[in-house]
Amino acid sequence: MSNILRALLTISVLALPSVGQAQPVSGGRANLIVQPEPPSLMLGLVTNAPTQLVAGQIYEGLLRYDDKLKPLPSLAKSWDISPDGLRYTFHLNQGVTWHDGKPFSSADVLFSVNEFLMKTQPRHRNTMTRVADVGAPDDHTVVFTLKEPFEPFIRSFAFWVMPMVPKHIYAGTDYASNPANDRPIGTGPFKFESWRKGSAIHLVKNEAYYLAGKPYLQDIYYHVIPDGASRAVAYETGKVDVLPGGSVENFDVPRLTALKNTCVSQKGQEFDSPLSFLWLNNRKPPMNDVRFRQAVMYAMDRQFALDVLWNGIGKVATGPIAGTTPFYKSVQPQYPHDPKKAKALLAEMHYDGKPLKLLPLPYGETWQRWAEAVKQNLGEVGIPVEIQATDVAGWNQRVSQWDYDMAFTFLFQNGDPALGVERNYITSQISKGNPWNNVEGYSNPTVDALFAKAALATPAEKRQDLYDEVQKAVQADVPVAWLLDLRFPVIYRCNVQDLITTANGLNDSLRDTWIKR
Repeated sequence: MSNILRALLTISVLALPSVGQAQPVSGGRANLIVQPEPPSLMLGLVTNAPTQLVAGQIYEGLLRYDDKLKPLPSLAKSWDISPDGLRYTFHLNQGVTWHDGKPFSSADVLFSVNEFLMKTQPRHRNTMTRVADVGAPDDHTVVFTLKEPFEPFIRSFAFWVMPMVPKHIYAGTDYASNPANDRPIGTGPFKFESWRKGSAIHLVKNEAYYLAGKPYLQDIYYHVIPDGASRAVAYETGKVDVLPGGSVENFDVPRLTALKNTCVSQKGQEFDSPLSFLWLNNRKPPMNDVRFRQAVMYAMDRQFALDVLWNGIGKVATGPIAGTTPFYKSVQPQYPHDPKKAKALLAEMHYDGKPLKLLPLPYGETWQRWAEAVKQNLGEVGIPVEIQATDVAGWNQRVSQWDYDMAFTFLFQNGDPALGVERNYITSQISKGNPWNNVEGYSNPTVDALFAKAALATPAEKRQDLYDEVQKAVQADVPVAWLLDLRFPVIYRCNVQDLITTANGLNDSLRDTWIKR
């Protein structure tokens, strides 16, 4: 563990406000950074990290999750699972309304689950292949009947994994062009007020929220500040109170966390467990040769990236499952930094030195520096690289249409390999139009079968054995080039209380947040 990371963890423990010192009070405004500016706030269509940060206050799922990934009430106040593990019955909160005043009911759940998300989210379609039927015996009850027991299913109902969408707004329309996409309507604790492009997104308190007394905050501003140094200054000068993880450059973190009345936390990432890697377009030469993909892994100095670019915050990734996700295990083969092995593999395959294009993530200077470091690493073994920068919308478009050679990304694990990992590697998830499924075009029937067995196996020990086999097989094939298990410390004023109360952190915790006076 680096000295910087050790210091951050110490600050997290010592600087967090003491629980129970005061009762929550209503009022006040929270000012946050959102970086970069979201391409959209319609969470059923777009699930980029900046979209989740804002839209998680507008839209809700049936459940939330604590830091141990245990389910908590949200739109569902309670739930029952049948003894045979086939029927999941959700009892909805009553008195819930959409932001336009229309009542929320089981009909909205059925529409969201069976129609809207089936057309817009490949991840959701993959989950629903395990469902035989979704029914609603009354306005406040929804029953999911599975084809066979699937223990991870209870972790499928987070606000961004299965967001509830208003049927009366979207039924019978073109979802992508619906005018409500520009003024999103959800059931959440905050309502959309305005969006001044390039400046700020303003949300206001939902006075009709179904949980008495919540939310406490009167409104929230998400400030759009393109320059990393200016975002740090905005915190230093008091313009913003909260710096979400990744909103300032890593080299600014030690300085900012040392400021007076400043707290820092690494909680709220337990559900996501973000894992960064390079998409490698397996459809195109030379990426379609496993020796080339292995050479890329050997060529990259990932420890340098961790120590220098990420200030030691995180961990070098070992394969497709993040180290903080259930069923992770470090297995062989592994790919330490070894340029000689990379060169030998390239010579063996008679690589002709064809230049390749690398698409960075447009999330700030750290990511640009990382792209330059990878370019240098690959150049040192004889792989010439051209960096092609783009904005968030352009990155989404390029990757979802497979218009790339290599592209940076980081993907969320969703609390279980069956929910957040297999979508990146199984053949059935090769589908254009989404940048978060099997974008690389990898297909291995053995891996498909292993993932399918591991998802359904019981007990947990059997699942672990199968996921060990999954990791061995995928790591041998190197369909993508794994980089780091990421950590994003949240920096905030210490008088901002209860900022992170779930495994999804800032993205769905602000209904609990209050300002201590």
